[in-house]
Amino acid sequence: MISKMIRFEIDIWQEILYTVRQNRLRSLLTAFGVFWGLFMLVIMIGTGHGLQKGAYSEFSGYATNSVFIWPRLTTKPYKGFPIGRRFKFTNEDTEVIRRMVPGVSSLAPRGRKRGGDGSNNVTHGDRTATLTIYGDHPEVQNIRLLQMISGRFLNRLDLAERRKVAVIGEETIKLLFEKEESPIGTYISINNINFKVIGVYRLPSRNDEDYEEEAKAVFLPLSTFQRVFNWGDVVGWFSITSQPQVKASVVRDEVIRVLAGRHAVAPEDERAFGSWNMEDEFQKIADLFVGIRFIVWFVGIFTLIAGIIGVSNIMLIAVKERTREIGIKRTVGATPFSVISQVLMEALLLTSIPGYLSLVCGVAVLEGVGRLIHILKIDAQMFQDPSIDFAAALLALAVLTIAGTLAGLIPAYRAVQDKPVEALR
Repeated sequence: MISKMIRFEIDIWQEILYTVRQNRLRSLLTAFGVFWGLFMLVIMIGTGHGLQKGAYSEFSGYATNSVFIWPRLTTKPYKGFPIGRRFKFTNEDTEVIRRMVPGVSSLAPRGRKRGGDGSNNVTHGDRTATLTIYGDHPEVQNIRLLQMISGRFLNRLDLAERRKVAVIGEETIKLLFEKEESPIGTYISINNINFKVIGVYRLPSRNDEDYEEEAKAVFLPLSTFQRVFNWGDVVGWFSITSQPQVKASVVRDEVIRVLAGRHAVAPEDERAFGSWNMEDEFQKIADLFVGIRFIVWFVGIFTLIAGIIGVSNIMLIAVKERTREIGIKRTVGATPFSVISQVLMEALLLTSIPGYLSLVCGVAVLEGVGRLIHILKIDAQMFQDPSIDFAAALLALAVLTIAGTLAGLIPAYRAVQDKPVEALR
């Protein structure tokens, strides 16, 4: 019994393959339509993924729930103060924010002296460079995601004791040190004051608008920075992250409300404070790529459907040409199910093989492009690692299998509509 079933299956597949060979050009063109549809879907998904990774890499250097707040000029009179008043944040603001805004997770008061200000030339031995100097708090590492490649970052003792220590960027080494010289434990001079190098950091991504400046920067404890540059207790700006269940925009509004009260700024004077909400910017990009993914799948699936319709039309023609043959089969005992099965199997053959080949070719092309970018060291910051994830590949295969079955349903149904006697005529 089993041997007869196996023989029956072999006979069916031999007949299907014979039919395909008899109409080579027609079969190849039909298969190419399916191949091209799924191939383009894979390429578009992979390209979209590459663009998304490139866009997301812009945010890789910062916590995505971070917000930055700095003072500007007042634009409304308040409590006897005129318009255009300049105010400054202070160390005391830091403690007040911690106490009054429970949604804050990390809080880093910061200061900066940009390269080119003249007073912050950095020297080591006979080498000199004009670099940006940051005064920072240890918690900034939770916000500005620096990667320590040697040594350590600033800690609370450095801050409390106003230690003369510095953390320098990987690019800074090239400007101040000899090629084989290790900077850890050596001294650099800023404003004729010696600072011990305790760590070297690297930025997580070159795809960052601040990369050139921050990759060559020097980080000092904020308390030391304030003393060296005569800032007193002034803070340049606050970098903040919100608690996991709290929106960064809510924390920003609460912090601004507290700071406005402390510095006699009108509550409705929104322009008195500058702010940058990384969470909002990240969400805009995420929403953009949701739309892009929808468009990619929409266009790709309809391209695939066009190929499937071609399969269905070809199968209708094939069934029409074999009406007499089907009638003979029905006369000698073939059941409607066996006829339908054969037509469906032929449709699946014309969709599955080119479909699987297109998936393999699409993945190979994406992998090749990714490797080429890496080998040639192309600076494709907005296009990184084009690829298709496993779930998307499975979904594409599922769509292909279902579509192949649907492509054969109408022709299969037509094949058994005519009675055997009418088919023989």
